[in-house]
Amino acid sequence: MTQIDDNDLILQRAYRWEKERADKTFLTQPMGGGVVRDFTWAQTMDEARRVAAWLKAQGWEPGSRVAIMSKNTAWWFMSDLAIWMAGYVSVPIYPNLVAETVRQILAHSDTRLCIVGKLDDWKAMQPGIPEGMPCISTPLCDAKGFTAWDDIVKQTQPMRESPTFAEDAIATIIYTSGTTGMPKGAVHGFGAFSHTAKALQQVLHSTPDDRALSYLPLAHVAERCLVEGASIYTGSHVFFAESLDTFLADLQRARPTFFFSVPRLWVKFQQGVFAKMPAKKLDRLMSIPILGGIVKKKILKQLGLDSVRFAGTGAAPLPPEVMSWYRRLGLELLEGYGMTEQFAYATSSMPGKSRIGYVGSATPCTEVKLSDTGEVLTRGPAHMQCYFKEPEKTRETMTDDGWLRTGDLGEFDNEGRLKIVGRAKEQFKSSKGKYVAPAPIEGKLAAFTRIEACMVTGVSFPQPFALAMLPLGQWDALKAPDARKAFTDDLSAHLKSVNTQLDPHERLDFIAVVPEQWSVEAGFVTPTLKIKRNVVEKHYAGYFEQWSKARKDVIWHEA
Repeated sequence: MTQIDDNDLILQRAYRWEKERADKTFLTQPMGGGVVRDFTWAQTMDEARRVAAWLKAQGWEPGSRVAIMSKNTAWWFMSDLAIWMAGYVSVPIYPNLVAETVRQILAHSDTRLCIVGKLDDWKAMQPGIPEGMPCISTPLCDAKGFTAWDDIVKQTQPMRESPTFAEDAIATIIYTSGTTGMPKGAVHGFGAFSHTAKALQQVLHSTPDDRALSYLPLAHVAERCLVEGASIYTGSHVFFAESLDTFLADLQRARPTFFFSVPRLWVKFQQGVFAKMPAKKLDRLMSIPILGGIVKKKILKQLGLDSVRFAGTGAAPLPPEVMSWYRRLGLELLEGYGMTEQFAYATSSMPGKSRIGYVGSATPCTEVKLSDTGEVLTRGPAHMQCYFKEPEKTRETMTDDGWLRTGDLGEFDNEGRLKIVGRAKEQFKSSKGKYVAPAPIEGKLAAFTRIEACMVTGVSFPQPFALAMLPLGQWDALKAPDARKAFTDDLSAHLKSVNTQLDPHERLDFIAVVPEQWSVEAGFVTPTLKIKRNVVEKHYAGYFEQWSKARKDVIWHEA
């Protein structure tokens, strides 16, 4: 189990690099039009110190909450550091939440001030900020009329002292992504950042020379742990992404040595490669000695992933076929497992020791075991202290001796590697009285990479069935009869193949392909792209009976 001392705590590490790496670049921020702005450690800490002095001058009681509502930018990191130095607690807010959820989080956390940054749709989120709440606007922010970050930096002398806080002092309240309702606020101390960062360093052998691209929401615990926490701990270089349109250029600029992504994006990267060269032709080229090696290196370089020495995936299962494809390409994708409550880092696969479909073994800062019912239980010094203002929910989730009830069902192999086999609460019963666990079936369906997302359902129906969403633009592309028939035949064949791998009560009756995009904005998925099952089921429930009577393998739902 990791052991830390005061020198390992996150603020102390920032103070260390402020002196030792003063002139080294810490943050690289795209400013638009291909222009980037570099911040050295000295410049980063100077701005953070000035904003910290301004925040502290507001005279709020220690531990007051200050929210950060922004896409990932250099000022996100600076805001976090400034809030901590001022003696306050940071509350991240996803940059694509609906206004109602923004308002709920700000009210529940008793936030005193909101730092507003770069957002795609400020007008949609603005109503979530209560009237009269003070706000700071950072560079690249569309909001008008707020106190400007740059003005504070120009007009405020930097904080001279370097305040420190104990390992168990509250650093942040991270709200869950809310798959089943109102997000819960997980309370984490400064120690959570340090235990996970130290554990990561032990596993990855990371150094100040490492590079990462920050693009998954910093409001999510994974990016907070794996990129922000790790970079401040090791003194490494962080690049930020500008937009989806520039993402490939952003990756090529950063050429990260560590890169983490969610399954949906790994599949998108693969689809992008296949769009330029058909899969069968690429496989043929990659199998040719010498030429295959050249092709693989060229693809990784074009993706900006040629320097990656540790590539991670998590948050949901990645189809084994996709994992195997990346490994053929020379990129060993390593699965991990973590939750907001664990500060994102509970298990990790190791290079050369990974097993596809398994999320690895316990990290150096976590203990993992199974309950009598097969539920995954975890414990460690980086786990949350409690849910903010929710003692009853805390008691439901944490045992008296500190074990977190994850709600995930798991099993270990003979080498102690963990496999997540489903969610305890996601199981549903068919009309035959049999329980169905959707997650493993969805994992098998997802091997058909021409669908972007799928969900298995069928409560009280004789057999379960699935709904499938196509990548953006594909619905229209498949309207031509020949194209649709070819796609339908391929998907039907895949369904038959999947069903041969399932027990009789699990076999899918059909797949319904739907035209809608399951987006955050439409409310179908969380900001971390987890499907809100209850929302999807409610939206399509009126068609289930009709689909069931159609007696087809693949149904095209014309909305």
